[in-house]
Amino acid sequence: MHDRTDTAPPVSLSESPSDRRRWIALAVVLTAALMDLVDVTIVNVAIPAVQRDLGASYSAVQWITEGYVLAFALGLISGGRLGDIYGRRRLFLFGVAGFTVASALCGASASSEMLIAARVLQGAMAALMVPQVLAIIHVTFPPSERGRVFGMYGGILGAGAIAGPILGGILTQADLFGLGWRSIFLINVPLGVAGLALGSRYLTESTATESRRLDPTGMALATAGLLLLLFPLTQGREHGWPVWGFVLMAAALPVLAGFAIHQRALSRRGGAPLVEPSLFKARSFTAGVTVELLFSTATGLFFLAWILYLQLGLGYSPLRAGLTGIPFSVGVSAAAAVSVQVLVPRFGRKVIQAGVTLMALGILGYLWEAQHFSGGLTPWQMIPPLTVMGLGMGLVLAPLTDLVLSGVPHQHAGSASGVFNTVQQLAQAMGIALASVFFFALLPAGSAHGHASSAGAQAFVEAFPITLAWLAAFNAVALMLTFALPRQTSHPDPDPTTCPPL
Repeated sequence: MHDRTDTAPPVSLSESPSDRRRWIALAVVLTAALMDLVDVTIVNVAIPAVQRDLGASYSAVQWITEGYVLAFALGLISGGRLGDIYGRRRLFLFGVAGFTVASALCGASASSEMLIAARVLQGAMAALMVPQVLAIIHVTFPPSERGRVFGMYGGILGAGAIAGPILGGILTQADLFGLGWRSIFLINVPLGVAGLALGSRYLTESTATESRRLDPTGMALATAGLLLLLFPLTQGREHGWPVWGFVLMAAALPVLAGFAIHQRALSRRGGAPLVEPSLFKARSFTAGVTVELLFSTATGLFFLAWILYLQLGLGYSPLRAGLTGIPFSVGVSAAAAVSVQVLVPRFGRKVIQAGVTLMALGILGYLWEAQHFSGGLTPWQMIPPLTVMGLGMGLVLAPLTDLVLSGVPHQHAGSASGVFNTVQQLAQAMGIALASVFFFALLPAGSAHGHASSAGAQAFVEAFPITLAWLAAFNAVALMLTFALPRQTSHPDPDPTTCPPL
């Protein structure tokens, strides 16, 4: 993890507040952040079309989404630190170039295997690109302007969450130039080329003032442990849950334990561990990470199951499915906008507890509707539960990070922020993998390649409420853990120049 508070001042941009060049630089990095966010959400809507076109199995569908998220999460561990060492501008431009090439490969994929490989490359390049965004903003703008800039950053992320599914539905359904779903990836190519041209001209280079080192042993152990766990979870159902799958999952435990031991030993020697072990001595931090783990796992599971339920179960078009998600996205954006600045200073952890409760109520409401209306459920009927779920998520995600990190010592703020962001991404990958257990296991074999019969479509309709019941259970456990969070935010070591967490 990297600490963006030890950055060197930029050479020229922030020394001239009136210089318009920095606003062009801001547009470039915000566009890159938007590309990453949209690329995650835009793919979900196109999954059934990809599945039909490439004949992808359920496990391949999972890897199309999980490959990106997993590579992104694992790359975040070192992406920010590479920027600290070799230069944020250099790593950002390299990431944009790689992301653009990977997007073109996704659009040209002739098989599910090629698409999965290209998605992994996309995620790895995003992991080099995205961590530099806030670091570049931090060194480009003086403190007096950062509040306005970070507000714009939040607005872009909110807009991306709403625009992604809609844009995915439009592009998939419009079938521009006969490209179908491929256009959702190819749209990144002109954006990436423009970003490279403008970024090369307007971005200023910066590095960390302190010497930073990588931890290749820790990176290898973390990657191996997570793959040993997630690969058999994703592939197990398709192969009838063979013995080798359980052996690999069992082997993941000692490997991940070895990672923890290595991090502790490296910290004692005065090295630079990927994860600062002392963070977990605080009960509030450990509880916060666990709540994040449960919440993001449920999110990854929900969105994959939900989009397949809408299109293959209820027969929605990609555009109709994308539009159905608007109430959720609006709810997240609205609640997140007021939670940290307005609600948390007054109510503390009660805001998060209210969010988890609202999320659970929305899930239970959705479960009742899915069972009561079955295959006749309409988008209008989904508006109330989706809105409540979105409000609940918005009241959890941003406040949770702020509440827990507020008590972390300043010198570990970068590491703590990185842990939270990485856990969020890894948990989403875990949720996608668990779809084999909680959703795909309930479907007939005949629908495995996107050609479900009427009986297969009914299986999607029947499997979704069971998945929602599991999600409600995840939320119940998360609610209990919130009582270990600090009651109020506290900032024992304030620093007005600290960049907010990713």
